[in-house]
Amino acid sequence: MDHHIQQQPHHYDGGENDYMQQEDDWDRDMLLDPAWEKQQRKTFTAWCNSHLRKAGTQIENIEEDFRDGLKLMLLLEVISGERLAKPERGKMRVHKISNVNKALDFIASKGVKLVSIGAEEIVDGNAKMTLGMIWTIILRFAIQDISVEETSAKEGLLLWCQRKTAPYKNVNIQNFHISWKDGLGFCALIHRHRPELIDYGKLRKDDPMTNLNTAFDVAEKYLDIPKMLDAEDIVSTLRPDEKAIMTYVSCYYHAFSGKQKAETAANRICKVLAVNQENEQLMEDYEKLASDLLEWIRRTIPWLENRVPENTMQAMQQKLEDFRDYRRLHKPPKVQEKCQLEINFNTLQTKLRLSNRPAFMPSEGKMVSDISNAWGSLEGAEKGYEEWLLNEIRRLERLDHLAEKFRQKAAIHEAWTDGKEEMLQQKDYETASLSDIKALLKKHEAFESDLAAHQDRVEQIAAIAQELNELEYYDSPSVNARCQRICDQWDSLGVLTQKRSEALQRTEKLLETIDQLYLEFAKRAAPFNNWMEGAMEDLQDTFIVHTIEEIQGLSTAHEQFKATLPEADKERQAILGIHNEIAKIVQTYHVNMAGTNPYTTINSQEINAKWDKVRQLVPQRDQALIEEHARQQNNERLRRQFANQANVIGPWIQTKMQEIGRISIEMHGTLEDQLTHLRQYEKSIVNYKPKIDQLEGDHQLIQEALIFDNKHTNYTMEHIRVGWEQLLTTIARTINEIENQILTRDAKGISQDQMNEFRASFNHFDRKKTGMMDAEDFRACLISMGYNMGEAEFSRIMSIVDPNRLGVVTFQAFIDFMSRETADTDTADQVMASFKVLAGDKNYILVDELRRELPPDQAEYCIARMTPYTGPDAVPGALDYMSFSTALYGESDL
Repeated sequence: MDHHIQQQPHHYDGGENDYMQQEDDWDRDMLLDPAWEKQQRKTFTAWCNSHLRKAGTQIENIEEDFRDGLKLMLLLEVISGERLAKPERGKMRVHKISNVNKALDFIASKGVKLVSIGAEEIVDGNAKMTLGMIWTIILRFAIQDISVEETSAKEGLLLWCQRKTAPYKNVNIQNFHISWKDGLGFCALIHRHRPELIDYGKLRKDDPMTNLNTAFDVAEKYLDIPKMLDAEDIVSTLRPDEKAIMTYVSCYYHAFSGKQKAETAANRICKVLAVNQENEQLMEDYEKLASDLLEWIRRTIPWLENRVPENTMQAMQQKLEDFRDYRRLHKPPKVQEKCQLEINFNTLQTKLRLSNRPAFMPSEGKMVSDISNAWGSLEGAEKGYEEWLLNEIRRLERLDHLAEKFRQKAAIHEAWTDGKEEMLQQKDYETASLSDIKALLKKHEAFESDLAAHQDRVEQIAAIAQELNELEYYDSPSVNARCQRICDQWDSLGVLTQKRSEALQRTEKLLETIDQLYLEFAKRAAPFNNWMEGAMEDLQDTFIVHTIEEIQGLSTAHEQFKATLPEADKERQAILGIHNEIAKIVQTYHVNMAGTNPYTTINSQEINAKWDKVRQLVPQRDQALIEEHARQQNNERLRRQFANQANVIGPWIQTKMQEIGRISIEMHGTLEDQLTHLRQYEKSIVNYKPKIDQLEGDHQLIQEALIFDNKHTNYTMEHIRVGWEQLLTTIARTINEIENQILTRDAKGISQDQMNEFRASFNHFDRKKTGMMDAEDFRACLISMGYNMGEAEFSRIMSIVDPNRLGVVTFQAFIDFMSRETADTDTADQVMASFKVLAGDKNYILVDELRRELPPDQAEYCIARMTPYTGPDAVPGALDYMSFSTALYGESDL
């Protein structure tokens, strides 16, 4: 049966809608390049899914998933916002062809002339026809309505890309294929609108893969533009598919094309100001660089001309090292600075000439020729300096060689002996522990071995000193004195080493006797000390309770603790007995026990002091628990007293707020009747004040008792106060609103029926029932009354009804709007007109307006150079932007 069902395919018959012309080449594309077909499959699939996801679905295979027509119809409904005819749900071929034809008919109804695309090819999964159909949909719904400077569709989109990427020197968009291969075009579009998303300066034209992936990833993550292209496909294809590129770029257009008029005006001014700022900065840079370079030359020449020799090799070597640092580190950057100075000077003069500015004349003495003359003087002073240094070093080297050998060996020996006498004379063993004594003995044995090894060096030093004396060295007295000090010190070290060895061995035997007693004391004192510290901490712990049950639990635990005290006192006596035994041994053998127990820091005085503290804290804890029990009983009484009143007053306030809200929204009776009713409410509310005052008194008692919770009520005093203040404010505001409505009605001759009609419309669109409409509710209200307006017109109306920009429209503002109409127009073509846009159509502009609309540095640039405005409509602080605009180019026109 399916083979007998055929529908007449849709045919393209030329004529209107050139933008949909399938570029007269779709028939040629029946033999699509495989690379192009791959790109179109991915791009068109991603584009379709970017819309189908709004309906909670997607496609995987573009020629298979549209065969039954269901997702094709759903795609058209999503992108058009319209409902198509009800689809056939059957799975037979006739049902699928019917659904596809409904979709094709809907496309044709939008003014699209299809080219040989029939429902049968789509149902049969013809890839070329399916891609052609999707391209037709993209052209109609994503590209047709693009309009830029009187161009539209493809040409409009290309012009938009060229305008947005114009500031980027390495981007040249001429088409929708090879112009995009290096990826910089996509990155430039993103950076132009969202510079914080891409570090454009780090991108390289020779790295298209990184550029493309960067743009695709950023667009997907931050701009909600799905990844429709593969970087590998674009780079590997000689000529990327134009339709795939156009589809993806159109998503950028729709994401970024909503810029405001003020941005355009500000950008125009920024371009003009940037030229002057750049030239002035180049002038300042030249002056500073020239001054710095001349000052460096002035300081360096005297240093190079100094030929006074030093008396030591070290000083002369330092001079040579300083000169080499100068040649290697200091001079090369200055050579570069001199070259850069000349380049900057020539570049600045060229830019000034191209922008019709006067030539730059540096300050006196800072011409390029002045710097060249100074540089010549520098190189003259430098000549011969290095040769002089080397000759002086060779002369000192011959004289000092032998003396240096003596100094090196003497210095090594003195460094080794430094502090050794003081170390050997120490009596650290007198207060050391047993383990310290054993360590000191091993250390001393190592020192004795080291001492013997240094004997050869002492003999060598004495021999060198003798040789210097024989050669009559000019500084022999100091050499002899140094040698004598070394020999005398060596003899002293031998005597002190023997004495220390004997003292260490004697002390070791005495300390081993009492070490075991120290260990036993430490093992028993530590746990007992921990028990006392824990007991003191618990007895002094500040308790915070909120109920009688909690304080009773603390009292029970305290009684249990007191029962353990007798047993603890027995352990204390045993520990003190060990300490007394140690003291007896120390006194008998006259051991110097300035040190402490190596196994613990606890002593007998500390144990006794802590025990006395525990005994003292027990009765204090008893008294504190008794007092807290009495306080908790009083707190419970205060909680119940406050809760009984708050549980009545809170609901009463909520009820009154609801009743007032109903009166202000409902339309029972005239405005005068509503006003009378509200004033009666106001009187009854004021008469309730004494009960609030009484509750405040109870709350003060609770605060003085430091009570922070109350399980008997959910109301706090702050809730009651806020509710009471809101109630007073609401009744007063509601009365004022009714009075203003009466004044408006009488002043503008509005009948009561009209007022009721206004109120009914307002209440209908006040969906949140707050007494105010938000912006979207107000827009819906205006549309229901027949207003046909764009975004700009709606913004103008909102500025009238919501001058304070609170985002809401009150009923009073709604009434005022219904009785008046306003209109605003603005135009701007050149720099003066752009300033006029920023100035709000005034003949002058204010400082605050400049700082609000322009970047900080360019705003301050304008403020510093604009003269005060003197016209008849001048106000304090007004600036003349017209003469400033003319002055930017001298006498030439903008």
